[in-house]
Amino acid sequence: MFLNLNHYKLDVYQSARELRIECYKILSKIPDHEKFNIIDQIRRASTSVVLNITEGCSRKSELERKRYFEIARGSVIELDSCFDIVYRM
Repeated sequence: MFLNLNHYKLDVYQSARELRIECYKILSKIPDHEKFNIIDQIRRASTSVVLNITEGCSRKSELERKRYFEIARGSVIELDSCFDIVYRM
């Protein structure tokens, strides 16, 4: 956005940003009795996906890049679990 960095052009980065936007749209539909427990977790995890992909792209070491991408993947799995909980309410 402010800098012309390569990760902005990556499909995975664009998808992660879209995932975050969709998560925020879904948050408004979560029942009131669950809002305080799960909304913050969904916000943090969806933001974590985007930020870890971004940071991973900035690393020169392949090992470091893979680690950040693994963390981003873990956050996607966390989101899946959160939405499974919400869906089963």
